[in-house]
Amino acid sequence: MTEYITHSPEETIALGERIGSRLRGGDIIAYAGGLGCGKTTITRGISKGLGLGDEVSSPTFALVNEYRGKALSLIHFDMYRILSPEDLETTGFFDYMADDAVLAIEWSENISDELPENAITISFERIDDNTRKITVNGDERFDDTLN
Repeated sequence: MTEYITHSPEETIALGERIGSRLRGGDIIAYAGGLGCGKTTITRGISKGLGLGDEVSSPTFALVNEYRGKALSLIHFDMYRILSPEDLETTGFFDYMADDAVLAIEWSENISDELPENAITISFERIDDNTRKITVNGDERFDDTLN
């Protein structure tokens, strides 16, 4: 587990880009944190790190946004309104688990029973309007190599 402090959206995007450059197909990122804490912002950086650009928007109303690349794709979920296994099934979640995709899941606590044990967790704590404490818990790829 490694903790980072970011002081602006740009720093959060830069951290996401470093994380994204270390991701592999089949990785699942489980976000935890309240509204406006930086989940979509860090996903912009992760998308950049995967080579997909930073045109990422919140999947709040769509439930899932897809960003397709030649080698890897990013599938960005919002599970805020998903409250049962039946609800989860309607998102197509299980159909997206593939070796050529990285899944980034906002409000992952709503589907925690369905996440694999090796999911990478990224937790957000809002310190003030711009400052975030971001905790990354994954395998050795993310142990203070992001600095």
